[in-house]
Amino acid sequence: MLSKNLVTKKLGQVLDPELGISIIDLGLIYDVKIKKNDVSLLMTLTFPGCPLYTAIQKEIESKLKELDGIGRINIRITFDPPWEPSKISEKAKAKLGIISY
Repeated sequence: MLSKNLVTKKLGQVLDPELGISIIDLGLIYDVKIKKNDVSLLMTLTFPGCPLYTAIQKEIESKLKELDGIGRINIRITFDPPWEPSKISEKAKAKLGIISY
């Protein structure tokens, strides 16, 4: 059975093509909703007009389709609130060499 935790784990395997860091660790996923077997994601990008969205979208769909019983996948983009570096996980900050104070 699909769960938010299972979907989030799969999304953790989706890497930003430029940074090589998961979209979860970058803080790009704002919400995951599951209704029956359908998954709806609310996400953002590091900046409006990001040319890598199509690659990220395809990777999201590919990873989620590996889950048994997955139905439709709906991805909605928002910039409210806008993404900012504070959304990056501590693990990803360490990988990027960002020092937290």
